[in-house]
Amino acid sequence: MQIDQHHSAPENTSSSQAHRGVSIDGIIRKVTTYEGWFGGYDYGWLCMPSLRLPWSTRRASSSSHEPPFYALDAELPLLLAIANGLQHALAMVVGLITPPIILASALNLDSSMSSYMISASLIGCGIMSLVQISRIPLFGGYYLGSGLISVVGTGFSTLSTGKAIFDAMYADGACSSTTHADGSITRNACPEAYGKLLGTSLVCSFLEMFLAFVPARILKRTFPPIASGTVIVLIGAALIRDSGALNWGGGSNGCQDFPTSGIFQLCPTILAPRRLPWGSPELIGLGFLSFVSIILTELFGSPFLKNISVLVGLAVGCVVAGSAGYIDGSSIKTAPAITFLWVHTFKIGVHGPAILPMLAVYTSLTMETIGNIMATAEVSNVAVVGPEFDSRIQGGVLSDGLGGFISALFTVTPLSIFSQNNGVIAITRCANRAAGRWCCVFLVLFGILGKIPGALLAIPNPVLGGVTTFLFATVVISGLRVLAFVQYTRRDRFVLAAAMSFGLGNLLVPQLFTHLFDGVSHPNSAVQGLFNSITIILSAPFLSAGIVAVFLNLILPLDSEHVQSSE
Repeated sequence: MQIDQHHSAPENTSSSQAHRGVSIDGIIRKVTTYEGWFGGYDYGWLCMPSLRLPWSTRRASSSSHEPPFYALDAELPLLLAIANGLQHALAMVVGLITPPIILASALNLDSSMSSYMISASLIGCGIMSLVQISRIPLFGGYYLGSGLISVVGTGFSTLSTGKAIFDAMYADGACSSTTHADGSITRNACPEAYGKLLGTSLVCSFLEMFLAFVPARILKRTFPPIASGTVIVLIGAALIRDSGALNWGGGSNGCQDFPTSGIFQLCPTILAPRRLPWGSPELIGLGFLSFVSIILTELFGSPFLKNISVLVGLAVGCVVAGSAGYIDGSSIKTAPAITFLWVHTFKIGVHGPAILPMLAVYTSLTMETIGNIMATAEVSNVAVVGPEFDSRIQGGVLSDGLGGFISALFTVTPLSIFSQNNGVIAITRCANRAAGRWCCVFLVLFGILGKIPGALLAIPNPVLGGVTTFLFATVVISGLRVLAFVQYTRRDRFVLAAAMSFGLGNLLVPQLFTHLFDGVSHPNSAVQGLFNSITIILSAPFLSAGIVAVFLNLILPLDSEHVQSSE
């Protein structure tokens, strides 16, 4: 893999010269002077909408109007740090709330529990993002954290695996279901399954912490872009199939199967203020309105709004849905004004058949982390080769693994570095870690204010689906961007084709491996648990494809094109 290194030093401005250590005098000067609050930044550029015609070929702004570049530790005006931190938080908030909403829906948990899971996710992501940004020195030249604005969020890779684990637990009776007269099945609430997912995640997080101490060159050789890119593409595609598109049509809780009895005969349920059959034009239209709002924001919005275009689409959809009577405000009314971690708890346990799949999840999280650190370093004008970059990978992977352990204690599923905020860095030209710390403050604040998660939980499924389909598609694009580093020699094409055979086959035919061991019964519970583990792994497209890609990349000899490029 060849990557261009940034040889030039990052740009600087009069207001962002050498990094100054934190001191009482510095803090007083920062909060009591005009320069400390505002600096010389063009705030009008940040907030003014684009007045260009859609078909115009003129550049949005000339280079003379571009804002100055603020490097990692440059001195940043306080107002700009707060504004950029808010942008980072808003740019990623939809991605942070989506996993707990989907997992809570899969287990049919009540609104109180679901709202708490959103709060815990926001608080946990804010705390662990601060660790990831800090780059704390450890022993022997090792670090904790990447030292970039590498904000973390609930890993999307956990969703497909978590849902597969839940499916297995409902199938083997660990979680109960109700069978209706017409043969349709409704799953009963099963918080115990979430506790098992957390406990299994806690145990398996040590794998990623161990991988953090493997030399970076070995990690990059074991998990090259051809493997990590494949994993990321299939994670996004699976989420579009299992959540985004289904919610766009009205819901993914069973109403898409058109049952003739039970509360899911209509979407979202027969108890909703406006209930309709799945795929109704009204529901599709709500999601489409949110989707179009994202596009219009990209066309005409200010740089600030462009950075939070997904949130703008969510807001527009909610305003229209609320006016039309689609929003049930009960989750807002019942949500507490102030909340924190451990308001609700789950009985932690380890689910044996989930151990192998969760180990595979942490392997995929390692791949994602390496790719996302590379992307953030590039947009931050930081070198992407050399010992310093390798130490950023080591620190980032270690913080990611530790985040998986601590997040389970926070009642949150594994965390991983997000790439959603890289667009904020690129547009605002601010890679400063002070902005990242303010982002952490806002995320924790969003989680503590309990009415915010309650309001997020009230978002209608079609609005959420229209927005998350776009969001999950950006995950696919992130994977394609990683795959752009592949040289596509004959060997690379072979590895990619073999991996995609499993991944795309499973993605397009979800039942392909579901019944693999139906005809095999074994009295030994450990062997039966192994069969269940294999089924869960094969049922997650990104896991099966990632394992094939890593295995073939290690055993197939390099061809002449690879040898020449490495010389």
